[in-house]
Amino acid sequence: MSEAQSIPGWRHLYSGKVRDLYASEDPADTRILVVASDRVSAFDFVLSPGIPHKGELLTQLSDWWFDQLSDVPNHLAEGEIPDAVAGRAMLAMALEILPIECVVRGYITGTGWAEYAAHGTVCGIPLPAGLQNGDRLPEPLFTPAYKAPLGEHDENITFERVVELVGAERADQLRDASLSLYRRAAEIAEQKGLILADTKFEFGVDADGILRLADEVLTSDSSRYWDAAAWASGTTPEERMASFDKQIVRDWLATNWDRQGEPPALPADIVEQTADRYRALIGRLTA
Repeated sequence: MSEAQSIPGWRHLYSGKVRDLYASEDPADTRILVVASDRVSAFDFVLSPGIPHKGELLTQLSDWWFDQLSDVPNHLAEGEIPDAVAGRAMLAMALEILPIECVVRGYITGTGWAEYAAHGTVCGIPLPAGLQNGDRLPEPLFTPAYKAPLGEHDENITFERVVELVGAERADQLRDASLSLYRRAAEIAEQKGLILADTKFEFGVDADGILRLADEVLTSDSSRYWDAAAWASGTTPEERMASFDKQIVRDWLATNWDRQGEPPALPADIVEQTADRYRALIGRLTA
């Protein structure tokens, strides 16, 4: 992972797979500067090289979604973004980030499809027989994961485990907020000819105990977007799931890496195709 850059007036706190966090050097300023890098991750590994301008694209898309969902409490704070990271950073409130990745699946694919094909379940939740890869689920599923520390693998967990981690009331809030946000976003995407197949949300709690939507939201990194027309007319999973996300990266890795040791470097054409899909998604959604 590349070293975080120096930003005048800000002190580097932490680097995740994709974002770098900074605290103000002013003790009275409790805001956090969240910088989206060009790094790309898949299967819990940070890959090389990054995707050019990815940080700007993800920030633009997150900002757009936060605006669409402006009635939902979120982590955004007022203030000027430093010139050094303009266009790829946001100012955020200092929150207690909950260690839950709030995954919502509206369609069956990816690891969910692999589990269903083997056991008839997704994250342990029984589903009707006869589903095919890419099918719409009878109802969106809340399938949380434990957000592991950097370098470790996130772990799918049951709702009961969420209750153990954050308490029953907060667990209910996380589930209900995630499902509501997914349904709203899926409806907006549908109006743009897109399917929001699945996504993941993160939440934090502010000093007053208010649950707030945090981190990136509904981006190409945290979500699967498909072309609705292709899904309706396609006969194979590849035709149905014409994606606007980093599925190109996942597919290339699945074919060219056995998940042993460090992943190989991404070819230039895969990098460019991924950037093209990110740009195309923003164009479709914001048109």
